[in-house]
Amino acid sequence: MAGGIYVGDAQLDANKLAAAQRNEYVQAAAADPDTSLEVKLAMVWAQFYESSMQHVGYAYVDRNGRGQPLTVCAGITGPEVLAGKWYTPNDCYELEKRRYLEAERVAPQHLRYWSSYDPFARATFLDFLHNKGAENFSTSTMKRKANAGDLAGACRENPRWNKGTVNGARVVLPGLQIRGDANSEICSSWRLQEAG
Repeated sequence: MAGGIYVGDAQLDANKLAAAQRNEYVQAAAADPDTSLEVKLAMVWAQFYESSMQHVGYAYVDRNGRGQPLTVCAGITGPEVLAGKWYTPNDCYELEKRRYLEAERVAPQHLRYWSSYDPFARATFLDFLHNKGAENFSTSTMKRKANAGDLAGACRENPRWNKGTVNGARVVLPGLQIRGDANSEICSSWRLQEAG
C-alpha cells in the first residue's frame, strides 16, 4: 500500500478526515473517557447515517415518520425532546449516549458470543439495537445466526432491515439501505488490529 491513512484497503481522503476530526459531535465522543469504543463508534456512525448533523439545533416534527414525533439530533424522540430548545452537538451526544448505553447493557443478554466480538462487530449490533429496538432484535434472524456462532451470517442480515414507514406505507428507505449495507461490511470485514 502507498502512504496515507487506510481503513481496510480503502485510503481515506485527508480533507474528509480533517473535517471529521473538527466535528463537534466526534470531538464529544473522543473526549468521553467513560464510554466504550463500540458505543462511540456506533454513535458517530448513526450521527452520519441519520442526518450528517442536519438536525442539530431545534427539534422538528418528522412528518414522514410514524406518529409524526418531535425529533432532534440523530433521530431522538421522546419526552426529553423539548420544543423550542436549541440542541448543540454536545447536547445531542449526551441525549443519544443514554440510549446507546442501554443498548450496550442489553446486548450481552441477547448475544451469547458478545465478549468474543471486536469493537466493530459490537458497534454494529449496538447500532441495530438503538435503531431497530431490542424487541425487533430479539426475534431476528440476525440474533439467531449470531447465537449459532455464525457471525458472518448475522452481519449479512443488516441490509434486510431497510424499510420504514412514509405516509403510512412501508417502503425501502435509501438511508436505511446505506446503513444496512455499511453495517454489514463493517461487521463482517473490519477488525481492530492489536498494536505491537
